Amino acid sequence: MPRRRGPRGKRRLWRESARRALADTSLPCTLLPYVSIMCAPLTSPFTASGAASKQGWRPDDDRNRLEAAAGASIALNSLLRSLLLLLALLSSAAAAAPANSAAAEAGASAIFAGGCFWCVEADFETLRGVQRVESGYTGGHVPDPTYEQVSNGGTGHAEAVRVWFDPAKISYVQLLDFFWHHIDPTVKDRQFCDVGDQYRSAIFYLDDSQRRAAEASKAALQQSGFLPHVYTEITAAGPFYPAEEAHQDYHRKHPLRYKFYRLGCGRDARVAAVWGGK
Repeated sequence: MPRRRGPRGKRRLWRESARRALADTSLPCTLLPYVSIMCAPLTSPFTASGAASKQGWRPDDDRNRLEAAAGASIALNSLLRSLLLLLALLSSAAAAAPANSAAAEAGASAIFAGGCFWCVEADFETLRGVQRVESGYTGGHVPDPTYEQVSNGGTGHAEAVRVWFDPAKISYVQLLDFFWHHIDPTVKDRQFCDVGDQYRSAIFYLDDSQRRAAEASKAALQQSGFLPHVYTEITAAGPFYPAEEAHQDYHRKHPLRYKFYRLGCGRDARVAAVWGGK
């Protein structure tokens, strides 16, 4: 009757089975740093039964293989640490990118009012160096106004756009020049077919340098005598309230309706008449 094996006997049997299984594989022990202790006896000059090996074993073979296994393990750990460091750096850069982008935009923006913000937004988006244009309301006393409130009048707000731009590609002075040549500064509290102070033309400066540039450009235009009057106001910017999503990029969302409105309002024809191609 076979003798029942105890726990220790089972562990010895498992180790011998594992050694035999590893001996049958083609994987070198250097690729198995965590089982190098099990691999090492396989390179011994004796088999499990104590018979001499016929593989030409030398005394330094086991030590060399163990040192190679240890070296491979150290190299692997070093590689893993490098990869983890690289992932941490990439994650940090990705998290910082939106903040850096927002900071750049906050430092390079301008606010203009020139009548219907659908048209002013579309005009500014044609400029190289302009990153983004947002339609909204500013200059009034009603917080968080709606389109209906502003268009009906009485809020003090004007339809306006906020322009984010890259100063390395286009300057604020160039934006001012473009603005003048795409509005009618000769009328007060209206632009083209839209009438009311909510459609007035205005430059809302964000800092003292913008104020000086805007005032200088207006003064130069007045002194030129090219226009009979320049009613465009220059005032400090207050809160800018973005318009509803339906009014953002209106010229892209509803191109036919936009073109019909712009043509019917006579915007381009009046600009050509005021500026004469200049």
